[in-house]
Amino acid sequence: MPTVLRKNGFRFFFYSNEGTEPAHIHIVGRNGELKVWMNPVAIAKTYNLSPKDQKEAIKIVLENRQLILDKWEEWHESNR
Repeated sequence: MPTVLRKNGFRFFFYSNEGTEPAHIHIVGRNGELKVWMNPVAIAKTYNLSPKDQKEAIKIVLENRQLILDKWEEWHESNR
């Protein structure tokens, strides 16, 4: 599971076998988890993460959207 970014107590990653789903990022930290679709950026699932922390994680996703998309494409293109 490649880690793309670590910031503000969050780890942003994707699972290596999820190339059949649309681009998304998993986020863990602060005792919770979040799955975020990338096109458009939207919460897919959340578990035990406060609304405040969800908002902060989404802000980080938006700030790093191109990096996340580039890493998603790079990984899934090379592992097909």
